[in-house]
Amino acid sequence: MPRANRHFLPGYAWHLTHRCHTQEYLLKFARDRQLWRHWLFEARKRYGLCVLNYIATSNHIHLLVQDTGDDAIAMSMQLIAGRTAQAYNQRKERKGAFWEDRYHATAVQTDDHLARCLVYMDLNMVRAGVVAHPRDWQWSGYHELMHPPQRYAITDQAKLMALLGITSLGDLQHTRDQWITDRLGEGQVTREAGWTQSLALGSADFVEDVKEKLGITAKARRIIERDGVHVLKEPAVSYAIDCDAENAVPSNNRPSNSAE
Repeated sequence: MPRANRHFLPGYAWHLTHRCHTQEYLLKFARDRQLWRHWLFEARKRYGLCVLNYIATSNHIHLLVQDTGDDAIAMSMQLIAGRTAQAYNQRKERKGAFWEDRYHATAVQTDDHLARCLVYMDLNMVRAGVVAHPRDWQWSGYHELMHPPQRYAITDQAKLMALLGITSLGDLQHTRDQWITDRLGEGQVTREAGWTQSLALGSADFVEDVKEKLGITAKARRIIERDGVHVLKEPAVSYAIDCDAENAVPSNNRPSNSAE
């Protein structure tokens, strides 16, 4: 099948999704999600990857990053994916692909759409029926925000606060928690395909700008609008990842906190 897009523009925020090969639950065990997070930290340290949010599930990952240039995103994804796969295959004496061919990238406008993307990511495991609240899923930027580590922090909270117009960590914690509470109270936890099946998401002007800068002219990649949100669609045969549906695993495949 055609490869998923992974074009980047310096200064833009990008929502990345990467799923395990053939939708297998290769991140089912805690040790593998922890290893993926370790290499995410290493990518930040080595390449200056600017991480705004993240979550590792049982069979895919989400990342929200800002492109700082110098191929930081591409090099980081190569490091994280390669080292995670290598360690898993060696431990399991397994051969073959660990990840789908390529990860998918969606440009996200850094206004209210960025806040919506944060909450959408935070609620991933709630949509899957694995936890009742994001606080109960350890391998995420939300958990890191609510329980700031003394060492090895991954998310750039200062950058995130600047983008959201929030001036203190306490306000960021309160605001993010309130967003979650509001969405849960409204029952708005359903999947939104725009976050995983488009090249850009935001206002009409923002999406048109991304389309122009990426040099996209194909009619198949049209801009559509739903409820005031504009998205630059991928062709129908592109990386159509239904992350939440894939993650709704049977009980015998539920993510485990054990080290196997």
